[in-house]
Amino acid sequence: MPLGGWFAALRARLFSVRAIPDPIWRDALAAAPLCAALDGARQQRLRVLCAQFLAHKRFSAEAGAQLDDLRCLLIAQQACLPVLELGFAALHGWREVIVYPGEFRVRHPRQDRSTGVITEQDETLIGEAWARGPVVLSWASVSHDLAHPHDGFNVVVHEIAHKLDQLDGAMDGVPALPPGLSRHVWLDVFQRAFDHLQRQLDNGQHGAIDAYAATNPEEYFAVTSELHFSRPVQLAQAAPEVARLLTGLYGAPPAALVP
Repeated sequence: MPLGGWFAALRARLFSVRAIPDPIWRDALAAAPLCAALDGARQQRLRVLCAQFLAHKRFSAEAGAQLDDLRCLLIAQQACLPVLELGFAALHGWREVIVYPGEFRVRHPRQDRSTGVITEQDETLIGEAWARGPVVLSWASVSHDLAHPHDGFNVVVHEIAHKLDQLDGAMDGVPALPPGLSRHVWLDVFQRAFDHLQRQLDNGQHGAIDAYAATNPEEYFAVTSELHFSRPVQLAQAAPEVARLLTGLYGAPPAALVP
């Protein structure tokens, strides 16, 4: 079904569980093992969140990317996994998902910390989350993550983690925390874990947490968020306190029993 069928009708009326037809929901679950691994109650909650996401976010295809209803729903599923416990309000403040067929190039200003000189720098990316702007994704990377759900990577989860991080106005690896999670404890645990990863890498040791996480605290949060959903056992072994806090934020990972 081309984009603009049930999806357009969904945007034009109040969302509900029934707003996503059973056949396309089943197709999406079959293509998204992390979502299929949820228990029945959480699948129902995810379905409601996806209906809200599709009703309130605008999808744009760039550079020849192909989007249809199923692809939009698959992106919505991955985007809503991190807010199963937080609710749809955690995704406020932005309205657009931009999809490229593969990697895309961006140009951003960079300031040299020692000189203060600002230069423009080109980067090749598979995902990006603009502050109060769109989430930008490579469909090739989204598709790869769906096909390999337990390899430790999920570009949509990564970028949604950045969106959650931005909610309090600062990208610093500390999202807006729900009741029951202490900001002081979060800062302490994540800082110690971040420092530990950097020491490991300095000593030539590589483990379950990808080296990109050592770039800065915000990337550490986003990378470990990917692991929470895709390799939770390995995350719990590498950084048990981080894994515990992420479970407090996101709920139990759907792949908790996957080796």
